Amino acid sequence: MTHFVGKYEVEFKYRLQSKADFLNRLKQLPIEIRLEDNAEYDCYFDLADHELKQQGKSVCIREMQPSGIKLWIVKGPEADRCEAVDINDAERAKSMLQNMGYQLVLELRKTRSIYFIGEFHVTVDNLAGIGDFAELAIMTDNESALARYKAELLELAAELGLTPEMQEHQSYRQLQQALQANAH
Repeated sequence: MTHFVGKYEVEFKYRLQSKADFLNRLKQLPIEIRLEDNAEYDCYFDLADHELKQQGKSVCIREMQPSGIKLWIVKGPEADRCEAVDINDAERAKSMLQNMGYQLVLELRKTRSIYFIGEFHVTVDNLAGIGDFAELAIMTDNESALARYKAELLELAAELGLTPEMQEHQSYRQLQQALQANAH
């Protein structure tokens, strides 16, 4: 089964009260472990006038260790729009973006574990100073399946003990920027 492929992403994010309790429930399901406790380093880029942010778009270069995965990720402008491609040289990709006039606007570090449950992927993240989160998602090229996937992911969330009250509607980028703004 192919994961992380497609131009659409259905995703629900939840703030975890207890990461250990969530992992215990998750591991009672038939899961495939993709990776555990990888350090992720995300560099977000935008134009000087923040044009991408204003258009509801984001450009990110992600580096993951120890897995060695490097990605170029573009999200938006639609909420379900997300495309990612493997890259070999993250430093060169960042240099190319800066050469085209993009500026580094945010650096985000997190610890991430990724699990597969059938066609869905579940990520468990920790962001220092912000907390623990679970994301339930699928990527697809099939736009007509988005509503069905949303319903199936909400069913999976309920099975994992995740409630609508736990849902986090802000992106990690927004949460990190709010944390930085409050620190100043």
